[in-house]
Amino acid sequence: MALSASTTLPHTVESVTAVFANEDFLRHTSELVGGTLESFAVDGDTAGAFNTTTVRTIPTTRMPDIARKFVGESLKVTQLESWGAPAADGSRESNISLKVAGAPLDVTAVQRLVAEGGSTRIELEGTVSSSVPFLGGKIADAAEPMVGKALNIQATQAQAWLESH
Repeated sequence: MALSASTTLPHTVESVTAVFANEDFLRHTSELVGGTLESFAVDGDTAGAFNTTTVRTIPTTRMPDIARKFVGESLKVTQLESWGAPAADGSRESNISLKVAGAPLDVTAVQRLVAEGGSTRIELEGTVSSSVPFLGGKIADAAEPMVGKALNIQATQAQAWLESH
């Protein structure tokens, strides 16, 4: 399944990047969906190229019953982000990989923060796949809207976070 989303925030790429690499913000978005932030680490200076590792536990209450039978009441999700250094105009790109413990799902995405004057257009393109023979497509189809929604929550919550902090 393909993931695709785009939104524009009236804040600079530098501000949006700082929020996406802020442990308090990530804890807030995790708790917003009823989950918990287990750990967060930044490797490198966010002014240049850097990596983040975010581990969350999220509830499966919104998943279809068939999927919940396999994964239980919650999922442990590890999100790895590899950020490139800013381009000349400040735009940035991040390669995102999600691994779900105990679930046969692979999520890969590219998130671009495109500088547009004082605003940032967040573009997300990615795929959800499953390695399970025969059922893999159905598992990925069921997971894709949830993964897309989770990644969109981060972008929309960044707007509220920037306005209140």
